[in-house]
Amino acid sequence: MSYFDQIDYFHDSSLLADPHPYFDHLRAKGPVVQLSAHNVYAVTGYAEGAAVFRDDERFSAVISPNGPLPPLPFTPEGADITDQIEAHRHLIPGANNLATLDRPQHTRLRSLLMGMITPKRLQENEAFMWQLADNQIDDFIEQGRVSLLADYGKAFATNVIADLLGVPRDDYDKVRTNHATRPGQIGVGSAGRPSNPYENVSGYFAEAIDERRRQPRLDVMSDLAAVRNSDGSIPPVDDVVMVVTQLFGAGSDTTGLMILAALRTLAEDAELQRELRDDRTLVPDFVEELLRLEGATRAEFRLVKKAAKVGELDVSPGDIVMLVISAMNRDPRQFVDPHELRIDRKNARTHIAFGRGIHSCAGAPLARSELRISIERFLDRTANLRIDEEKHGPADARRYEHVPSYLMQGLQELHLQFDRA
Repeated sequence: MSYFDQIDYFHDSSLLADPHPYFDHLRAKGPVVQLSAHNVYAVTGYAEGAAVFRDDERFSAVISPNGPLPPLPFTPEGADITDQIEAHRHLIPGANNLATLDRPQHTRLRSLLMGMITPKRLQENEAFMWQLADNQIDDFIEQGRVSLLADYGKAFATNVIADLLGVPRDDYDKVRTNHATRPGQIGVGSAGRPSNPYENVSGYFAEAIDERRRQPRLDVMSDLAAVRNSDGSIPPVDDVVMVVTQLFGAGSDTTGLMILAALRTLAEDAELQRELRDDRTLVPDFVEELLRLEGATRAEFRLVKKAAKVGELDVSPGDIVMLVISAMNRDPRQFVDPHELRIDRKNARTHIAFGRGIHSCAGAPLARSELRISIERFLDRTANLRIDEEKHGPADARRYEHVPSYLMQGLQELHLQFDRA
């Protein structure tokens, strides 16, 4: 028996730094494999996973951010457990938000989200990003070094979303998030319940939207408060707050991790850094390859509602499917030399870093802009971007701390040194 066959993916921290040998081991058995731990079906195949993402008739997103931990609060019964899911949804952690709702509730709330992320607002928000990036770099440019997440990435991602939603600059501190226990955190145990790091965000927007509905102003927040359902009806404040909170949850954490991944990649590869400095038109292609290789979401989960096939395997109502996005994005049937970073890869943009189907990330254009602008401004304003070896050790013995999660991947922090451009 292989060492990998004995691993409990949901509790083993040895996979945090590099899970891909394990995922390759699973893939060698087939694109869909039943794991002994928690009776989960792991999907590493690109085509097989994309099909599940698109099939919301047979697969529910209710457990998307948790997977098998904690276990379901009911015993699945019958050929269709849709009604059971809805009857017990309030008992499933994180099951009442945009990322985990199923149709028809999801359709209504998704339309609210799209009413907030309009092309006009995205264009205005991108102009804000350029200035924000410079303002934050100004704070550490003279030091020649930076603690990237603390001094740039987290605040940048959060403030971008705050601007998109029209939060006044003086209120930015009120929508800061404070993470304690995250969904999917290794070491919490099967009974662990994630804390709500967005409680202050929800409270702030509930008050702001209610106030703007009573006394509209000429500002983006009033536009947000005036968003309507697709049928023209006024949504409850709680619905708008749920969508706003989802934006903060999906954007601030994952984008911050991706900024670290981008700058680490450039700091570790002087030739790639030089190539992008010489030709900025390559930056968008680099972003797509980075999303494919280092996307912050490692896995999502689906609960089988009705009997179905995943690849060639039959699954039954109540079974759990783990869509291993970071493995699907390295499926050699889809991507030649999948573990290599190639900025000239023709099909890089077919990656599934933002999911597929009704739960695909609506903020994908926002995330791409944040990554591109951050990369360009660091390249514009620094030279010889490099890893701080006092913090992370020499090139042949790097020391990095990774996010302790079976759902997400990335560094806890990244320390860089640089010269001024």
